[in-house]
Amino acid sequence: MFEVHYTFIIMKKIILASLVFLSFKFIAQEKQIELNCYNKWSIKFEERGAEEVKDGLYNDVIITNRQGVKAVCNNGKAEVRKGKLVNFHILLDDGNYEEVKRTWKNNPIVNFEIKNGISANMVSNHNEIINVLWPKNIKPKKAKASEASDPTDE
Repeated sequence: MFEVHYTFIIMKKIILASLVFLSFKFIAQEKQIELNCYNKWSIKFEERGAEEVKDGLYNDVIITNRQGVKAVCNNGKAEVRKGKLVNFHILLDDGNYEEVKRTWKNNPIVNFEIKNGISANMVSNHNEIINVLWPKNIKPKKAKASEASDPTDE
């Protein structure tokens, strides 16, 4: 009788310990950080690099607008003069363009530098962070090294 009661107590402790362990495991797991559209593009530019953005009018740019962790990415057009972004417009769903006009902190006019296919961060007085990206300037994927096979017993 004592052995049955003792076995029952041990089983209860094992089950309780398992539940505690599992609950800690679930609590300790880090939440996956969900990348926004800007982060995804930024990673691609960082991995591959980009060709220099030459002076001209581009109808194939992406305009990102971020506040906190939220980001919105829109198609648009941009003009580059002397290697700097001078103006840009968002493409509307009716096919027209709307110029992006903001009052920028520390810079009254646009004229932002472009590095690695992405304009410098433009911070508005309302703390929006805006960048213009040139996705067609991303360099092609680099070839990977060919891996050698493992040795065999032959």
